[in-house]
Amino acid sequence: MNSKIISVIIFISFLLSSCGADKVHYVNIETEFGTMKAELYNSTPLHRDNFLKLTREGFYNDLLFHRIIQGFMVQGGDPQSKGAAPGARLGSGGPGYQLDAEIGAPHFKGTLAAARTGGPSNPEKRSSGSQFYVVHGSKQTDQSLDGIQGMKNLTYNESQREKYKTLGGAPSLDQDYTVFGELIEGFDVLDKLAAVQKDGSDRPLQDVKMKVTLAN
Repeated sequence: MNSKIISVIIFISFLLSSCGADKVHYVNIETEFGTMKAELYNSTPLHRDNFLKLTREGFYNDLLFHRIIQGFMVQGGDPQSKGAAPGARLGSGGPGYQLDAEIGAPHFKGTLAAARTGGPSNPEKRSSGSQFYVVHGSKQTDQSLDGIQGMKNLTYNESQREKYKTLGGAPSLDQDYTVFGELIEGFDVLDKLAAVQKDGSDRPLQDVKMKVTLAN
C-alpha cells in the first residue's frame, strides 16, 4: 500500500472520529405522565458515554423515581428500586462503580445531573455510576444568586442569571454535582412528576417507573 493511500485512510479516520466527537446524543425518559427527551452533553464524555451504555443495556427500564422533592429535583436510577417493596428505603444502589466528576454546567430547570455520596467520604465529588436526577428547581432572584455566588465563590454571567430568573433551577447545587444533559422536551412531564404525593422519605406513594431509550 503506497504512502498516498495510507495518508487518505488516516485523513478519513480523522474525519470520522471528529464527527463522532461532535455527534449529539439524545435519550427518551418515558413515564406514566409522558416522555421527557434529553440531550446529553459532549462536554461531559464520561457521564455521557456511561449513560448511553446503561441505556443500551436496558439498565434503567422499570426502575423508579424513588426520591422527588417539588421545587428541587426528581431522582432515580437505583437498581434496588426495581420491584422494591412499598415504603422500602432506596437510594444506596448502583452498578458497582463511580465516575470521576465533570463539574461545570449550572443546574437550570430540566438539567440532568449525577447523584453522588456527599460528605468527607467523597472529597473528589465522584458520581454514582447510575443514579441521576432531573432538576425541577424554582425561579431565582438577583439577591438569591448573589448569595450563592458569595457562598460558593463563583460568578454567573448575565445569560445564566437571566435563565435562572426566568426558567429557574437549583443553583445551590452548582459546583458540587456533575450536570451532563438537559431536557429539550417534556417540561410539563417534569412538573407532573414533581407534584406526586410522597411519604416522609420523599418516595412517591404510588410507584413511578421509568424507561430510558435512545432517541434521534
